Amino acid sequence: MYIDLHTHSFFSDGVLIPSELVVRAKAAGYSVIAITDHVDYTNMDLVLPRIKRVAAELSRHYEIKVIAGCEITYVPPALIQRAVRDARKLGARIVVIHGETPVEPVPKGTNIAGIIAGADILAHPGFITDKEVKLAAKNNVRLEITTRVGHLGANVHVAKLSGKFNAKMVLNTDAHAPNELFTDELIDKTLKKAGIARPDYEAMKKNSIVLANAATAK
Repeated sequence: MYIDLHTHSFFSDGVLIPSELVVRAKAAGYSVIAITDHVDYTNMDLVLPRIKRVAAELSRHYEIKVIAGCEITYVPPALIQRAVRDARKLGARIVVIHGETPVEPVPKGTNIAGIIAGADILAHPGFITDKEVKLAAKNNVRLEITTRVGHLGANVHVAKLSGKFNAKMVLNTDAHAPNELFTDELIDKTLKKAGIARPDYEAMKKNSIVLANAATAK
């Protein structure tokens, strides 16, 4: 069963409404999915209450754990700590930071700001520094290995430094469309390209389970 803590619906730039995203995830073999649409201070107060409300209903009716979350995206680094706090107040059980991927002009300083803020996951953190990985390990911020095309170019770097400094990793899809959800083939391909062995992947799954359980216990 798959656990995916980073996906998008049409509340940001995904193509599916939350209900269809959840049903398709269930059909694909998911046991847990977090809906983590892109937010900043223009839409956070609109998106999160709606995702929070529907997450409980979909979990009950479709027998899959659905977690309300968000991906704080392109927020000025100086405001990220406040944004994480405000997102949690609005109902985000999983807070993801849109990290400094090498394929987008993410503001410099976003990675460190997200780690200091205590976000749950730093998504596609690109060529993250030793200092940042050490701090992520200390602050229990999970570093994402992603299956998403483009962002996955730095997976090898993230995996190498995470292993070196004992930072926790998670595997997510960052799915925006149904054809981007997990499959065994996609996982195997991603792990191979990142140089991640199966035992390390099992540890990543455990990290996701712990995070998902903590999110749904709140």
